[in-house]
Amino acid sequence: MHMGTTEIFLIAMTIIFSVPYLIWRLGGTDYYAPLVVVQIIAGILLGPGVMGRAFPEYYSFVFNPQVVQSLNGIAWWAVMIFVMIAGIELDLKKAWEHRRESTITAGLALGTPLLFGCIAALGLVGYAGWMGPKAHDWQFVLGVGMACAVTALPILILLMEKLEILRQPIGQRILRYASLDDIAIWGVLAVILLDWDRVGRQAGFLLVFALATKLFRMLMVRIPERDRWYISFIWLAVCALAADWAGLHFMVGAFLAGAVMDAEWFNQEKMDFLRANVLMAVMPVFFLSTGLRTNWAMGGSAVFLVALVLLVASVSGKLAGIHLAGKILKWGPGEASIIGWLLQTKALIMIIFVNILLDKQIITSETFTALLLMAIGSTMLTVPMVYPKLQRVAQLIFKTS
Repeated sequence: MHMGTTEIFLIAMTIIFSVPYLIWRLGGTDYYAPLVVVQIIAGILLGPGVMGRAFPEYYSFVFNPQVVQSLNGIAWWAVMIFVMIAGIELDLKKAWEHRRESTITAGLALGTPLLFGCIAALGLVGYAGWMGPKAHDWQFVLGVGMACAVTALPILILLMEKLEILRQPIGQRILRYASLDDIAIWGVLAVILLDWDRVGRQAGFLLVFALATKLFRMLMVRIPERDRWYISFIWLAVCALAADWAGLHFMVGAFLAGAVMDAEWFNQEKMDFLRANVLMAVMPVFFLSTGLRTNWAMGGSAVFLVALVLLVASVSGKLAGIHLAGKILKWGPGEASIIGWLLQTKALIMIIFVNILLDKQIITSETFTALLLMAIGSTMLTVPMVYPKLQRVAQLIFKTS
């Protein structure tokens, strides 16, 4: 029986939503692997390296080019909304109020794993197959280094809600540190993507964006909230289009679109509701489309070895940086360890980041796969490492924060 593209697409959607949910619900993985992490892992398992190799005919039937193209369209829009919300939720006013503590901690939380990751990436430059065909050495090294330094603000918020510390003083401090690092991540990405052939376009984009932002903000404060939601999506699409036209990638535009909006323009409960529903209803498609890009062509052992090296660089670098910040700022016992492990959360933002590097051919599919495994490992370590520590020192932290 011949099946049309629509029917096959719906088979793919059934698989995308049912497989991770059943693993998460029946396996009781929530403690060490929240549903988001399971969805990312399922994306890898359903990709060409595992499902495609085990059942090539079935894989090519379900995930044919037409279906994949349709899935990619949904994935692009879903992740653009998610990145815009992350930009809106940046609280730079709080960071400015506590600027000495915030800049020291955020600087070391980002700078130390960035350094460790760059050192690991330098080791890969000498081997064929890891650096993308359009990358300069410095772009590859800086890109992999930054991937090791990333903290995923949206997933961090979800995990801190789970641990019931999001509204506590320590949770708000961690949000400040992650917010500053989020800005640095997108700034570094813009540097990596700087295209000297398009530098005029990119400069023009920034000038027009600055002017458009002023007009956009004037409009937003004059209209009711229900209209702000619609206008924000139009703004998102226009900013992403302009950034992509300038050669910066549409995700940079999506982040900028959110970063210039004020969180108080929107009802916080509605914002949380939107983020939760985007995460539940459409982001699983992004995770699957990410999994479809994994590649084990150089051999699983090599990819796993590189992933392990990058994981060690990322985790040790983040913990070293945060402990150094704790000594400088004279934190209480146990605080540095809790903050350091919570800031290990990578998942979404790092996956978006490396997707862009892969799109621009700065890294290869093998490097992408290794970085994806590193992100999963880092995120899965967070709750099991933090929860017991919180139980031991929570009362002391809450009294002294």
